[in-house]
Formats: sequence, C-alpha cells, structure tokens
Amino acid sequence: MRTAALAVALLLSAAPAWAADPIEGEWLTPDGGSKVRIAACPDKPEQMCGVVSWLPAAQAKDLDARNPDASLRSRPILGVPTIMGFKQAAPGKWTGGKLYDPASGKTYNGKLSANPNGTLKVEGCVLMVCQAQTWKRG
Repeated sequence: MRTAALAVALLLSAAPAWAADPIEGEWLTPDGGSKVRIAACPDKPEQMCGVVSWLPAAQAKDLDARNPDASLRSRPILGVPTIMGFKQAAPGKWTGGKLYDPASGKTYNGKLSANPNGTLKVEGCVLMVCQAQTWKRG
C-alpha cells in the first residue's frame, strides 16, 4: 500500500504544470498608450478579465472621465477593468465578454484570440459592426 501511494505521489510530482492560456499576460495596445494585464477574473477564475496596468507618466493620473456611470468618473484609469467576463471557446480563443474603452466611455461585445505570431487579436463589436486591433506583448 505504501509503495502504491509513493508511486502515485512521484507521478503527480513529475506531471507537467498546466500551461497558462496564451492570452494571459501583459499586452501593449497598438498606439503604445497603455498596457492591459489579462488573467483569470478574481471572482470567476474560469473567465478572463483585464485591467489597465500601465500608462505613460503624463497620463498616469488621468481619470475615467467619460464613464457613463457618473459615480466612476473620478476613479483613475490605471487599474480600470477593460476586459470583463470572457469565456473560453478553445485554447487561445475567448468570447462572450465585454471590452470597455476608457477613452470613449463605451463598452463593446468582444472576442480575444491569440495569433500564431504571439500577438493578440482584440475584436469589439456593436450590433454587427466589428473592429479589431492587434496587441503585442508588453
């Protein structure tokens, strides 16, 4: 019995760790004006979320002034959730979430997908009109 338990323990310790999904990490937006950190949502670890994690020094104290919720307009953009509630459709592909743009104060339906070259396709849609951006690792 002890031998079997030891064998199981050795197998488990030798098993490779689960790899993070390729969309996880720090991403630089196309204009280089901000970085967004994407990771599992704190309250729903099966979903992906992202927050503004870096802004240039000149914008570091900017506020979320265009937010449609007046009570949130005085919060700093740094730390604002911009990627919310994405569900995995396949490895490296996430759908069903929302994208918030602090520059416009608008929220879009979105899709996220890891590209083979290591970039991230971020697609936002309103009704049937969609626009995509390519983000690079930051």
